[in-house]
Amino acid sequence: MAEPLKQEEIDAALENLSGWRHEDNALSKTFKFKDFPAAIAFIVRVGFACEKADHHPELSNTYNKVTLRFTTHSAGGRVTANDVDLARTVEALR
Repeated sequence: MAEPLKQEEIDAALENLSGWRHEDNALSKTFKFKDFPAAIAFIVRVGFACEKADHHPELSNTYNKVTLRFTTHSAGGRVTANDVDLARTVEALR
């Protein structure tokens, strides 16, 4: 079972994750793109990265906006290092 991060660890990680928030026991961010095709292309890239990491976010899309929410189910639905790592990976896909 993955260990949940302490609040101090989450706060430290968020200092280097621009626009990401910690709310409701998850890391989340909404990305905005120029149009729907750009948003969908981003979703595809995120999907492949998440599958490779065997860690899957909650994901929603409305036209040019994509919202991601990372939490670890095996840690009781709390934030773990895996969530932080995947948020960093997603930032590199932008």
